[in-house]
Amino acid sequence: MTGYRRNPEAVSRLSPEQYRVTQENGTERPFTGAYLDNKEPGIYVDVVSGEPLFASVDKYDSHSGWPSFTRPLDRTTVVERPDPGYGLLATEVRSAAGDSHLGHVFPDGPRQTGGLRYCINSASLRFIHADDLEREGYGAYLGLFDNGDRTDSED
Repeated sequence: MTGYRRNPEAVSRLSPEQYRVTQENGTERPFTGAYLDNKEPGIYVDVVSGEPLFASVDKYDSHSGWPSFTRPLDRTTVVERPDPGYGLLATEVRSAAGDSHLGHVFPDGPRQTGGLRYCINSASLRFIHADDLEREGYGAYLGLFDNGDRTDSED
């Protein structure tokens, strides 16, 4: 994806919790995030850069206390790196352009969708409803919501 970058103005507008999570590698308390129970159709973008990260069609209830996704919208918009602070199975997830800490990916997700669980902090995200995608400049993702399904060719 091109055109997305770390936006200093957006960083200056972050709430204290958003700043702690995205800039200081924090984690919000489980079951407190704004998007944990969001079931509306749409996409989730980096609160700092606006780069598209996850789609509601890939969101599921992992009962972990954080919004969970089976995969990112595009594997190039996330950077994954080992996080020894969370044990051998944890891998930190950051936004590629914004360098925001998003959360972690674990190998305990639904097997039928690849076996991964992207456990993401709501504080690192902004949700854009499917009805607003075109107006907000994300019209390319409208096709995800035509039938509620996604194939690997859309990665």
